[in-house]
Amino acid sequence: MTSIKPTIVIVHGAWSDSSPFNAVESLLNADGYTVTHFANPLRALGADADYLAAFLQTRTEGPVVLVGHSYGGAVIGGAALSTPTVQALVYLNAFVPEEGETILDLAGHAGPVDAGALFDMAPLPGDHNVDLYLKPGAFAGGFVNGLPEDLAATFFAKQRPITYAALSEPARADQAWKTLPSWYVAGTEDHSIAIETQLWMAERAGSTVTTVPAGHLSMAAEPASVARVIIEAAGAAA
Repeated sequence: MTSIKPTIVIVHGAWSDSSPFNAVESLLNADGYTVTHFANPLRALGADADYLAAFLQTRTEGPVVLVGHSYGGAVIGGAALSTPTVQALVYLNAFVPEEGETILDLAGHAGPVDAGALFDMAPLPGDHNVDLYLKPGAFAGGFVNGLPEDLAATFFAKQRPITYAALSEPARADQAWKTLPSWYVAGTEDHSIAIETQLWMAERAGSTVTTVPAGHLSMAAEPASVARVIIEAAGAAA
C-alpha cells in the first residue's frame, strides 16, 4: 500500500474517443488526481490489450487505476496484470468477459444482435475484415440516449469505428478482475448493454456496483457519480 495518489488511466470504448470523460477528468483533477487517456486502437482485442500494457509501462509511474468504458472494459481486463502498478479496475457500462467469451457473445446475452440494423460496414481491403460504424438511429437511440442533442451530435461527429474482428475475438486467459479489486458503474437506461447484462457481469466479477439513471455514456450524463466511484477505487488502492 502507498500514500501516493494513483494515476487514473482512461480507456474509452468503441464508437468514441475519450471526450465523454471531459467532465469526469475535471472533477478528478480538482481532487488532485492525474488523469491520462489511452488512445484505444479498436482493432483487435488482444492487440489492443497489449498496446495498453505497453502504454502503462512507458507512460505511467507509480500506482494506477484503470477505467474502462464499454469495449474498453474488455481491454483493461486483458492488460492490467501486465504490470504490478495497476491497483484497481473501474468498469463503466462495460463488457467484462471471461476467458473465451467475445464482445458479441456478451452483447447478445439479453437477446440477439441485428448487425444489419445497427452498423454501416466499411470493408478493410486485404484482411477479410470490416470497420463497423453505428448507424445514426442506433447511435442516437442506443449510444447517446438521454444526452442533450448538441452533445450527442458532437459525439456522433467524433465516432470512431471498431473492427468486426475485435468484437468477435475471444478474451484471453488470466482476466484481471479475477485478481484485482473492481468497481462497476451500471447505467439503468443503457440501450447498448442491457442493465441485466451489466449487473450479471459485475456480480460475476465480484465488483462493487453503483447504478446511475443514465444511458451508455454514464460518464457524460452523471460525471459526479462516476468521479466518486473512481475516487473510491483510488482510495482503496492508495
